[in-house]
Amino acid sequence: MATIVLTGGGTAGHVMPHLALLPYFKKDFDNIYYIGSQNGMEKEIVVKAGLRYYSVPCTKLIRKFTLKNFTIPFILYKGVKQAGKILDKLKPDVIFSKGGYVSLPVVIAAKRRKIPVIAHESDYSMGLANRISAKYCDKVLTSFPSAAKSLKNGVHIGAPLKNSLYSVDKAESLKFFGLSGKKPVILITGGSLGSAAINSAAKNALNNLLPDFDILHVCGKGNLSGIKKAGYVEIEFTDKMERAFACADLCVSRAGANTVFEMASLKLPMLLIPLPKTVSRGDQILNAEYFKNLGLARVLYQENLTPETLSDNVRALYEKRQKFADAFNAHPIENAAYKIAQILGTYKR
Repeated sequence: MATIVLTGGGTAGHVMPHLALLPYFKKDFDNIYYIGSQNGMEKEIVVKAGLRYYSVPCTKLIRKFTLKNFTIPFILYKGVKQAGKILDKLKPDVIFSKGGYVSLPVVIAAKRRKIPVIAHESDYSMGLANRISAKYCDKVLTSFPSAAKSLKNGVHIGAPLKNSLYSVDKAESLKFFGLSGKKPVILITGGSLGSAAINSAAKNALNNLLPDFDILHVCGKGNLSGIKKAGYVEIEFTDKMERAFACADLCVSRAGANTVFEMASLKLPMLLIPLPKTVSRGDQILNAEYFKNLGLARVLYQENLTPETLSDNVRALYEKRQKFADAFNAHPIENAAYKIAQILGTYKR
């Protein structure tokens, strides 16, 4: 009975790629389990997908001085101990880690038990958890070539994307969200947790944009404004982003790697507004600039974000949509899900 344990969490970006791989894992593994955080958003997503979920204590490094960071070694110790008990019970053939702070205790516990670990890094630059985990892994697969080059065991393979992205009917999706389809549709998303900066600029740009566009706004949980305007639809979150993408003629988004690869694979013109370095390690800036340099996106930095600059960039993006279409044809994005699953399948005992 072949068994695989999946891990990763903190944001949807650390869990949604697992769902892209799930159909392949089900062909190779009899048992599929997930280890996540005790209170993270990944639990709801994973349980809804039908997987058995286990949790371990974990905590995130806060990127400023705070006494909470001094508790990290103690919580990590507890997390490794709990992860070890779970792994002893499940006896997996292999661990697949998508990073995030929850993955670290699982990876360390696996290494101590000589359970092989394969990790995947989505971003242009390595996240902290994956940088620490890398020495415990057999291989670290990456979406971007640059991340693989920084590691002895790095392998550039691409991003795992859901096959369902490519089989969604646009007319049905428009109907699902209550959009008429008579105007081009702007999809606005700030990531799984939402973005206060993007939400504010978008809502204040509605009067400028709605005469020419319909807008589907994924604003993040707890961020609904209650605005009622013809052609404007806001939702908190959807685990069926393929439907939202099917509606879209262009996208305004943060620059989380998974979302950007999905949009690029669908050849959707993108206006990327990456998280600034003041609240991140700068990974989204690097992601955005990579796609901008390939001619696949426009970039609007948050320090320059206003309702006016948002409107101007959206209009410029739409006017040059043919230029972006040509660039997408020159730089096609392949789905790496099958290749990743093949690698993991070789670890079956």
